[in-house]
Amino acid sequence: MKNLLFILCIIVCSIQANAQELTITGIVTDATGPLPGVNVISSGTKHGTTTDFDGLYTIKAKKGDTLAFTYIGYKYKEVVVKESLKIDVVLEEDTATLKEVVITSYASSSEIAYTGNNVRKVTKREKIQNKISNQLAGNVAGVQITKGTKNTAKPIVIRGVSSISAGNEPLYIVDGVPAKEGNRAIYKIKPSKIKSMEVFKSPKASVLFGEAGKNGCVIITTKGYTSTINYDEEYAKLSENQFKKVTLDPLSTFSIDVDKAGYSNIRRMINNGEDIPFDAVKVEEMVNYFDYAYPQPTEEHPFSITTDVAKTPWNTQTELVRIGLQGKEYLNEELPASNLTFLIDVSGSMGDYNKLPLLVSAFKLLVHQLREKDKVSIVVYAGAAGVILPPTSGHQKEKIINALSKLEAGGSTAGGQGIQLAYKLAEKNFKKNGNNRVILATDGDFNVGASSNKDMEKLIEEKRSSGVFLSVLGFGMGNYKDSKLETLADKGNGNHAYIDNMQEAQKVFGKEFGGTLYTIAKDVKIQVEFNPAKVQAYRLIGYENRLLADEDFVDDTKDAGELGSGHKVTALYEVVPVGVKSDYVKDVADLKYTNTEVTDSYTDELFTVKFRYKKPDSDTSTEMVHIQKNEETEMSADFKFASAVALFGLQLRKSQFTNSASFSTVLKLAEQGRGEDKQGYRAEFIRLVNATNKEL
Repeated sequence: MKNLLFILCIIVCSIQANAQELTITGIVTDATGPLPGVNVISSGTKHGTTTDFDGLYTIKAKKGDTLAFTYIGYKYKEVVVKESLKIDVVLEEDTATLKEVVITSYASSSEIAYTGNNVRKVTKREKIQNKISNQLAGNVAGVQITKGTKNTAKPIVIRGVSSISAGNEPLYIVDGVPAKEGNRAIYKIKPSKIKSMEVFKSPKASVLFGEAGKNGCVIITTKGYTSTINYDEEYAKLSENQFKKVTLDPLSTFSIDVDKAGYSNIRRMINNGEDIPFDAVKVEEMVNYFDYAYPQPTEEHPFSITTDVAKTPWNTQTELVRIGLQGKEYLNEELPASNLTFLIDVSGSMGDYNKLPLLVSAFKLLVHQLREKDKVSIVVYAGAAGVILPPTSGHQKEKIINALSKLEAGGSTAGGQGIQLAYKLAEKNFKKNGNNRVILATDGDFNVGASSNKDMEKLIEEKRSSGVFLSVLGFGMGNYKDSKLETLADKGNGNHAYIDNMQEAQKVFGKEFGGTLYTIAKDVKIQVEFNPAKVQAYRLIGYENRLLADEDFVDDTKDAGELGSGHKVTALYEVVPVGVKSDYVKDVADLKYTNTEVTDSYTDELFTVKFRYKKPDSDTSTEMVHIQKNEETEMSADFKFASAVALFGLQLRKSQFTNSASFSTVLKLAEQGRGEDKQGYRAEFIRLVNATNKEL
């Protein structure tokens, strides 16, 4: 009897064990790597889930249950749950279903559309994609239209709806020429301009185009294709500085700007034949892109000051004032130890050829310059943020590059979460008397959590007091958020660059390595006081989003720009001398309570310029003063070139202050100011002006 009871107990326990729910985990892959978005269903419990960004899944199941794995474009697979709690699965591509082409339409706002009880808006872009999908439907069987967001999917995928692993983008041929925009090629073409479209799967595409066609091919013939759309890029609105009367407003106060993103971004647009939005043209960033021969500082201050005055090349009635700062230059081996945190956007919007792939190549240039005493951490973010490389010595270059090489794009963009994690890691590994910096690389298209410009400004201002500086690197086109990245750099004690090619990467991480990564002065402010005995009116050229209230100059709590090792800053003013009649000087009513009489005490001075700055680890400003005599001189080659760049920027902005100067004036000044030009950047500028002139 006892034996029988014992056997029954064993049977009952066995049944209970078999009936107990288990937590099964695993990874789903194909021949190329992890597969996100695979459907996993347990037959016994009817539980279901999908794999995440890394192909990982977790599901409840019982012993003996069958797990079913389904994924468009792949063969159906079943696995029976046995003893193991970890079940990894490899799916095989199904050539039969690969005939399907998937078009993903985007959902942000424009016209009202009704879907059941939900109301949403349909964008022009969505309309365009729907029209293109209709054209494809006539050529390829099984066209499917699915909803998505502009960052979580690519417009056309021939492999399958959820296949978002790196390198699966088909080849695009537009009017017989490979489209370097990749998937974004369809955004640039109005449906009415499409004459025909053909889609070939991998085997035929590979026969036609070799290795380039391994992921299939989309061949588009147009009725005259031009690349002139800026998609949904965002730029902060700029209101051009006007002339101010010196008797009413003698002070001009602004923060320095060492950012150069404006120029390389415009270069990208010109090279791509795109229209240039007025607000994308930041004249000061164009001027400051170039190197000028300012003297190295010789006193205790970390920068030198140069000022000069000459006749304005495009207006004989005015004078052009140049103010130049030269930051002290340090060799790489002289810089303190660095604690660098790479914060890299790996969301779906970063999948284009000129985003994550270019970013990885650019960061490799930086890694090669690291020293043993430097430390690097890597944080990535898409739908969530995570650390993929803990602090690693700069001499372990292979390990750092290995981590970079494994990055792939996919998912939404939790930028705020990424910033929080990167700063937390940087603060945890803070180097006292060292260079502590987060380097953010992204297209700026945040869409999860706190993501507005205001949200980003608030977040980064909270982090600024940590002593960690920020460098912001912009990549890509089509959804580039310049306004957001500029806000982050400005409020985060940092700088902002836009990398459009490896040449620019070499400039930022090679030639200007110290300036990009090492701050020698922070909160640098400039205040110019013009002498009303010599100047009627003045206008600051550019710096519209860097203006400060006059009282901010002596307020040490007010944030301003940072100056890096070897950085140069140039500011230009156009001034109307006393005694010259100019349309720029408007009459105003006489003042009743304010005395506007001009003193005769400083008849030989044109203006006084004051500078305030803080050392990187200080909260108290130091002031410098420089006086410019009332002396007009011949323009140096550097001054001519700076004025050429400024005039070109004004022309691109359709400024009212160009005095109808032609592109030939720009070219003449640029040629005269070209100088030695060892790196060829000035010659490149001349080519850009010529290209723009031909377009207009």
